[in-house]
Amino acid sequence: MNPNISFWRLRARRRHAGFSLIEVLIVVAIILIIAAIGIPQYLKSRMLANESSAVSSIRALCTANVLYERNYQNGYAPTLPALGPPAGGGAPSAASADVLDPLVAGGIKSGYQFTYAQTGGGSGFVAHANPISPAQTGNRFFYVDQSMVIRFETVGPATVASPPVQ
Repeated sequence: MNPNISFWRLRARRRHAGFSLIEVLIVVAIILIIAAIGIPQYLKSRMLANESSAVSSIRALCTANVLYERNYQNGYAPTLPALGPPAGGGAPSAASADVLDPLVAGGIKSGYQFTYAQTGGGSGFVAHANPISPAQTGNRFFYVDQSMVIRFETVGPATVASPPVQ
């Protein structure tokens, strides 16, 4: 060390060399506080968007079933994939009517799993949309049948006795 350089010059030179540990820790703490506030809100809004998508998909499923019933005169679709597009892009048929989003016809969309069953020999159907991870991908479980009234529950799978979606 050069004895001609005073203590104060060394200190001034060190001050401009970069950030101190305290300054970096303060910035990290501020970022963590902002993340602690923002991330739960983001997750909640994503969950609400998933639920909205599930209701829209159930409505689309109802419309697709009415189209299927009118086009093929065999009652409602026997399976969920029967409402979806044909494999390989072929022409629509009773086995693949191409009247429903392929993601819904595949059974999973926007954090929800869709199940479907034909009832009454084709005169009815039952469909459920359940969150894949309850309390993470959605809070509500949805149900619809040939009445086309969408119903929900918050504690488990919805049934015909569940309250309707408003």
